Amino acid sequence: MAFSEKISRLRAYYKLHGLTGTLHRFSLATRRTLFSSRMVLFYCDLAAERETFELPESLQLERKAKENDLKPEDLRDLISFWNPKLAGRRIKERFAQGASLWIVKCEGRLAGFGWTLQGRTVEPHYFFLGTDDLHLFDFHVFPQYRGRRLNPLLVNYILSTMAAECRGRAFIEAAEWNVPQLASLRRTPFHQLGSARKFTFFRHAIVCFSENKIVEQQPEGQGKGSCALPTKNDENRPSVLRLNH
Repeated sequence: MAFSEKISRLRAYYKLHGLTGTLHRFSLATRRTLFSSRMVLFYCDLAAERETFELPESLQLERKAKENDLKPEDLRDLISFWNPKLAGRRIKERFAQGASLWIVKCEGRLAGFGWTLQGRTVEPHYFFLGTDDLHLFDFHVFPQYRGRRLNPLLVNYILSTMAAECRGRAFIEAAEWNVPQLASLRRTPFHQLGSARKFTFFRHAIVCFSENKIVEQQPEGQGKGSCALPTKNDENRPSVLRLNH
């Protein structure tokens, strides 16, 4: 995340929560950075996912491929919950990169959402994805709808739907401090690989894996102890330098 974007987010948070709330948030973010900075990595085989869904009448699941597919009220809800300017720009950028937005509605109102991108990732990732692999990222359920297991429902629906489109693997990650999200992913077909830390410098990522079993599950040609660099055929992917231990 660019420094200017961090400042913009901080200003927006200050306007919403005041000085006390901002200081509390800063303290929480600092503790997480110092003591819970790892990401827990998950994967599953899309070819195995063929589950059919019977949704309650009060819920709707939708996939959006471009911004114009969104209803005005849904777009408003998407950008208003943290920083409208940055959220709107991020939505445009992700659609431009070919990402899909998946939303879950409860009685017609937006309750949560998540993003997917096939064959690559928006930011430098922990390892390269194959052209038939899928990355799931940035899932969020609005506070008033939490506790209804909407997040695993949305994830399972995405996996089932995408199994008919690509036959690779699906990847997702969650911060180790995010206990609700970790519990949610255990209600899905995802399997835990391990955990890792990532440091990004000018679109190059240095990744420190915490468990060797992650390395065993890496794509072919990127095994234990290797430094994986993009080839000429990886021009559409982030440049990643991996250091395993």
